[in-house]
Order: sequence, then C-alpha cells, then structure tokens
Amino acid sequence: MRRRGCSNIFLTVFFSTLAFACLDPFFFIGYLISIALFGLFQALFMANAGGAWDNAKKVVEVELKEKGSALHAATVVGDTVGDPFKDTSSVAMNPVIKFTTLFGLLAVELAVQFSRGVTLVLAAVFFVISMVFVYRSFYGMRIKSGGGD
Repeated sequence: MRRRGCSNIFLTVFFSTLAFACLDPFFFIGYLISIALFGLFQALFMANAGGAWDNAKKVVEVELKEKGSALHAATVVGDTVGDPFKDTSSVAMNPVIKFTTLFGLLAVELAVQFSRGVTLVLAAVFFVISMVFVYRSFYGMRIKSGGGD
C-alpha cells in the first residue's frame, strides 16, 4: 500500500511539472521558484517538528522520569511520527525539487519547439493525468471503516 502511495505522489509531481512546462515558459519559471521556496520551508518545518517530537520523548524520559506513564506513551507516539519527519521526509524535498527542475527544463525545451495549440493540448492532457493521480492518492487510498458507519 505504501509503495502505491509513493508512486501516486511521484506521478502527480511528474505530470503536473510537464503540464506547467508545456503551458508557458515564464509560468514554469514561477512554478520552479514556488517549488523551491515552499519546498525549503516545508523541509525546515518537517525537520524541526520531527526534532521537537523526538526531544519531547527525551525530556519525559530523562528529566521528568515518567517512563512507562501515559505521558510517556503519548510521547512515544509523537516520536513515531517525528522520526520519519526529521529523518526521511524533510530530506526527500531536495530530490523532489531537483527532479522537478530537471524534467521541467527538458519539457520546456521541447514545448518551445511546438506550436502554441499543441503545447496547450499537451498541458491539458498532462494536467488531467496529474489530477487522476491526485484523486488516487487522496480518495482512492482512504482507509475503509470496519464498522457499520
């Protein structure tokens, strides 16, 4: 299940990058700048939040000496979320930014050589494909409730 989710996100980024690259070169420049800025702030947020969750568990264990309590159990849950945040998710933003830049610049080079009508059709097709993967990621992978809800 997890691999499918990562594939959906990858294909969403891939096809949306191609769509924006085919739409307009100047629009794509703005897209790259926004990916870089928001990716930087997202990575900083994830690294700091993960570190905070990790440090909260250490404070409860070492300073408050509450190991085994309900508070400690809560910080263990927070640490379970925090470790992937600081160790993997924030670090993964750099390849996403590099990947988007590389494929987008190659797509812009190709799109410049086509007529405006062809590039608009390609942009629309790539955007629709991207939205299919957004749908699959957000709605197709929902956890079904086991009860009679």
